Amino acid sequence: MGLARWKMGFAAVAAVAVLSTSVAAQDAGTRWRHGIALMGEPKLPADFPNFPYVNPQAPKAGTLNLSSDGTYDSFNPVLGLRGQPATGLPMVFDTLMKPSEDEVSTSYGLLAESVSYPEDVASATFRLRAEAKWSDGQPVTPEDVVFTFEKIKELNPVQAGYYNHVTAAEKTGDREVTFRFDEKNNRELPSIVGQLMIVPKHWWEGANAQGVKRDITKTTLEPVVGSGPYKLAAFQAGSTIRYELRDDYWGKALPVNVGINNFRTVNYTYFADRDVEFEAFRGGTVDFWQENQATRWATRYDFPAFKEGRVKREELPNPFRATGIMQALVPNMRRDMFKDERVREALNLAFDFEEINRTVMYGQYVRLNSFFFGTELASSGLPQGRELEILNEMKDKVPADVFTAPYENPVAGDAQKARDNLRKAVGLLKDAGWELKGNRLVNAKTGAPFSFEILLSSPQLERIVLPYTQTLKRIGIDARVRTVDPAQYTNRARSFDYDMTWSIWAQTLNPGNEQLFYWGSKSAAMEGSRNYAGIADPAIDSLINKIIFAKDRPELIATTHALDRVLLAHHYVVPLYYMMAMRIAYWDKFDRPANLPEYGIGFPDIWWSKTASK
Repeated sequence: MGLARWKMGFAAVAAVAVLSTSVAAQDAGTRWRHGIALMGEPKLPADFPNFPYVNPQAPKAGTLNLSSDGTYDSFNPVLGLRGQPATGLPMVFDTLMKPSEDEVSTSYGLLAESVSYPEDVASATFRLRAEAKWSDGQPVTPEDVVFTFEKIKELNPVQAGYYNHVTAAEKTGDREVTFRFDEKNNRELPSIVGQLMIVPKHWWEGANAQGVKRDITKTTLEPVVGSGPYKLAAFQAGSTIRYELRDDYWGKALPVNVGINNFRTVNYTYFADRDVEFEAFRGGTVDFWQENQATRWATRYDFPAFKEGRVKREELPNPFRATGIMQALVPNMRRDMFKDERVREALNLAFDFEEINRTVMYGQYVRLNSFFFGTELASSGLPQGRELEILNEMKDKVPADVFTAPYENPVAGDAQKARDNLRKAVGLLKDAGWELKGNRLVNAKTGAPFSFEILLSSPQLERIVLPYTQTLKRIGIDARVRTVDPAQYTNRARSFDYDMTWSIWAQTLNPGNEQLFYWGSKSAAMEGSRNYAGIADPAIDSLINKIIFAKDRPELIATTHALDRVLLAHHYVVPLYYMMAMRIAYWDKFDRPANLPEYGIGFPDIWWSKTASK
């Protein structure tokens, strides 16, 4: 299930590079591959026994108690904009392919034993394993894969957009299903199709114990049938869930599963308040904690269990070695007041990161200056070489600044620098048609005040945003904070019902089709997309297209640099900060391999109960 899948929601695998040529089987001229790598070839051969970062002898025992924020109302994994799906559902459902945490954008066969595609990548065919079964004993079939794909396209607008270039799925053999693409040489498409979490057609088209026909278009709290290692054993609606390891799991001996899924029971408890959730961890009700608050990390680990060594904590860089981060306050350009680029730049000038980092965050963070921060994909300096050539091809469509001035965030931290930044902000706002009247900033033509709401999903974010609103008030802007519960926030974010909000994008080292749903013009009007800013720009669309069809790694890097530079130059966001290490704390109840995977911490997949290992 992986930490990124159950907690952080990191970005989907995306890439433009050379697909693997590893051959798992060979028949009738078709090349069947046991894995797909988007940067060269998979490191592991077709007969690999297990991932190199696992303990193949890890015991299957013990209970893991985890927590989650908010609530849930559905075990239906297909729906997109309806309902709140339960945390942990990926443990119940297998995907066609399984990613490796030791390689960048590389996956190996899970439900599918192999995959094949023609040289022009106009389609991809997956061959299902003969032994793959649902928890009710029925085989996993091509019909299940086709059913899943069609329902996702029908019911989940975000996934429908993500799979926009996958036009059809059809059964092409007793154990084979083929996906058709509407464009050629989009080398990412076989990989993203491999991410599909397959659901059972026969179960969803059947009836429950009361004889009521199931409906996949609706939420449900009926325990679902899956093909994965765990079953949904018990729950209290919206509050708790218990998953139990299946002894009859069909795939437990597969190389991709050896040494993985080591806890007999995994419990989730939901909390409406993050501080209450932390107190549950301190008290031993919750076993594992991923910290996201600098103050708490610096001051709240003073309880006896930590001092006595019964609670451990670490800062691990692994997940960020292949992850670019942009965390930001995002003005919604669907609102007229934010359409002017000068206004958005002024909003950034008013954010005093240095002071907030010093007074609120104990100096633990760095300011982000790229949408791909921390990776080789981040732009820097002035464009050169191939990146400059790409930008020159659209010179009249991108901001002139991309050629003359590297992007830099404003720097404050003392009274003089802060005043200078605010003077610049007022000048930009005046040029954009706003003027100060008394202590209020108003539209020079209409007299309407510059007033907006910042929508937040958690009270803990207020510590950062409230000082920002006070600074904005100094230049006449009335910025208010509204914090709502997670369910309400999700609904408002899906429908772009906010003036400004706080968001985070996590990028892989292989950006591709997902960029369309972050910044593409069509996604600006697509409910549920992650184009929170409302970006609709032809030059950005063109750069995204170039990324998707980049012919090699150097071309991908150059084009991504260009995209990053253009996004920054338009001041679509107020960049915030990040700490490029995962801060975790956990009760000393676990063992784990000495060497964690290169690009992840493997929790909880490859960890195991310490008591069971004695």
